[in-house]
Amino acid sequence: MELGLRGKVAFVAAASKGLGFAIAEELAREGADLVINARGEEALGKAAHSISKASGREVLALVGDVSNPESVEELTRAAIARFGRIDILVTNAGGPPSGKFESLTPEMWVRATELTLLSVVNLARAVLPGMKERGFGRIINVTSIAVKQPVSGLMLSNSLRAGVTGFARTLANETAESGITVNNILPGYTRTERVEQLSEATASREGISREQAVARWEAEIPMRRLGEPREFAALAAFLASERASYITGQSIAVDGGWIKSLL
Repeated sequence: MELGLRGKVAFVAAASKGLGFAIAEELAREGADLVINARGEEALGKAAHSISKASGREVLALVGDVSNPESVEELTRAAIARFGRIDILVTNAGGPPSGKFESLTPEMWVRATELTLLSVVNLARAVLPGMKERGFGRIINVTSIAVKQPVSGLMLSNSLRAGVTGFARTLANETAESGITVNNILPGYTRTERVEQLSEATASREGISREQAVARWEAEIPMRRLGEPREFAALAAFLASERASYITGQSIAVDGGWIKSLL
């Protein structure tokens, strides 16, 4: 399927590894030029080199913290200075710490809000004027299956990613007439460093092995396995494309069937 991404410019946050890297790689493979961002310079540089070499596309690597509003402004300004525009925005950030309510301090709530919710708000604010001017834009937020079926021990993620969903759904209505779509993609248990961290936290909390924690999750998934980042990235590439022009305001899970709800 021709997705119409050749010549588009995509900004992918938290793209040095995991789901962000997989999405950036897939968009480049479909012909988009990239701006990728992360906090770690070395890992980000390696990711940019790998993607550019494999795809032949131009990849600009920008180090910065998307939880900081001033950093977001600097990142998007540098991206537009290089490419002239941002057609596709993929918001993404490392998940907040796991933990039950009584273990979470007020400072942890503030930090998680900046990282998980406000980073999305500020990135969207930075790119929307240009998207509206050109009459085209794709905003894709990487959230979590937790917004449809809360995950035990993830109080911060369950709460704040739900806020991202409400923001995105409302923004989708406000921007639809301008040719801009806003969608959320919900990763299930996927073979990433984040899931490794969660399995270790679960194992420590419950006195079981990491392998037992992963096996429990796999037993809950109808496909009986963890997802692969490339499977998740395929949906992101489609939603970024011209072919997905009538899909907006949606939250779509890539979870192997884990979510039990009808909608």
